[in-house]
Amino acid sequence: MKPIYKIALGVVASVVLASCHKYEALDFQVEKPATFAAREEIDAYDELKTYIDRTANPKFKLGAGVTLQDYLSKGVIYRLVNSNFDEITLGYAMKHGAIVQADGSLSVKNVETLLETADNAGITVFGHTLAWHANQNATYLKGLIAPTIIPSGGGPTWDLVTSADFETDNAANYQYNTNAVTAFTATGQGANGTGRALKITNTSVRTNDYDVQLFVKFSPAMIKDEKYILKMDVRSDAPASYGTQAHITPGNYKHWDFFGTISSTPTWSTYTKEITISTEMATSGTIAFNLGSTATTYYFDNITLRKYNALGGATTLEKTAEEKKTLVTNALEKWIKEIVTVSKAHVKAWDVVNEPMDDGRPAELKTGVGKTNLPADEFYWQDYMGKDYALKAFQWARQYGNATDIHFINDYNLEYNIDKCKGLIAYVKYLEDKGAKIDGIGTQMHIVATSDKAKIDQMFTLLAATGKLIKISELDMGFEGNIKTPLVNQQQYAAQAEMYKYVVKKYFELIPAAQRYGITIWAPQDSPATSSWRAGEPIGLWTEGFVRKPAYVGVAEGLKSK
Repeated sequence: MKPIYKIALGVVASVVLASCHKYEALDFQVEKPATFAAREEIDAYDELKTYIDRTANPKFKLGAGVTLQDYLSKGVIYRLVNSNFDEITLGYAMKHGAIVQADGSLSVKNVETLLETADNAGITVFGHTLAWHANQNATYLKGLIAPTIIPSGGGPTWDLVTSADFETDNAANYQYNTNAVTAFTATGQGANGTGRALKITNTSVRTNDYDVQLFVKFSPAMIKDEKYILKMDVRSDAPASYGTQAHITPGNYKHWDFFGTISSTPTWSTYTKEITISTEMATSGTIAFNLGSTATTYYFDNITLRKYNALGGATTLEKTAEEKKTLVTNALEKWIKEIVTVSKAHVKAWDVVNEPMDDGRPAELKTGVGKTNLPADEFYWQDYMGKDYALKAFQWARQYGNATDIHFINDYNLEYNIDKCKGLIAYVKYLEDKGAKIDGIGTQMHIVATSDKAKIDQMFTLLAATGKLIKISELDMGFEGNIKTPLVNQQQYAAQAEMYKYVVKKYFELIPAAQRYGITIWAPQDSPATSSWRAGEPIGLWTEGFVRKPAYVGVAEGLKSK
């Protein structure tokens, strides 16, 4: 039944006739626009946490993911979270990378302020996270296990990278393009009348100076800010001037200027040029000499390329695997001890181990071994401490925290990859057989509106069978294909609301009351286009402008069902 509005319209007469006509109300029946009706229906809902049956679920916590600054600013997010939720989880601010400084010390003032602010508002804080491979001060951790450098005492050196004196026919580190006519001089015609030299003849003036080139190759490739010196003996039958280019490999051009412009005459001279590698030069492995501007014969001898070594003849000592294990173990214990000690007056539940299982091999742990170009914030504790890194993490969290703290292991895609869910459960059993006490399992649930409901049910059933507390730790929902907010239609928003309701309802149906820790909405608002997480996607219960969405109704209805 659609609501009907009555609208009274006053008939206003002219000033002249005002005394002759009295006011008459005209009664019209006007149907309320559908969009207005839907908005009123959404806005009529109470705050989310009012729909929780506290009698049946006395310990259940409805949580929200927030940033430290958004909450501490005490603006709209602060008020929205306090009104609708019981608990907050900080997305980054309590992680290793946010707190551990370059010297290993902890910067915790902001976290302490946050904990006190939340406590004063009656909001609990879920600790996130103690042992994870990402969002870490990996530079500090890698520095702990870096090789030990023992100085030689002799000061910096210029180490030889490559050289060519042309006394043999070995051309492994130089070559030419097809326009170059090459030969060697007779013995005794090299620089200073010694040995022989390389001859390259350019038979005519070319359209481009690089149409005739000599390439000198070297390895490894150059890195930005390194220093090099090129030294060589040169002459030419006619006076000439020629430039140098940076190439990655011969013919694979990188930058137009490398070791400057060389001038030569019929008399031998020594050319020396020192450079610092720029961004444009970096990754180069070849010097190209452009010989096409002058029709003459060029002579080259005693080419050397040297790199500056600030450590000189220092000795490098790699740490053993056992030494690395000890250092990394100590670092993990120090981190857990200090952050848990600082937080224990306020934080009573922790995500102790986060995302341990591998996606491709879901029965095994993640690893950084064999991966190239790891992100700067990644460091895998398990690669140095072994499978029992998580055992130690749980033991230290228990040792340094409160005796009654609730400890979780947490992972993602458990509703998508059922084998990963089973692998995590098996890992929990392994850890407990070794002596760990694990209270709960968190399932993140970063899903889409069309996620497989049968797999969601299967995941909840498997998790419930563990007897552990179960938490939906990071629930948010977008659309297949990462559809951005401006492109989503009302039917899709309705499907999103229905899926939110389904997930919440099934959590209460399939997880026994005694095992329900709670549900955390990871993104209360839609994600901004500038966000590092699901950028520009409509994943929240509110828009970026804090307007409730149909998804809000979905969560409310899911909570009401119990």
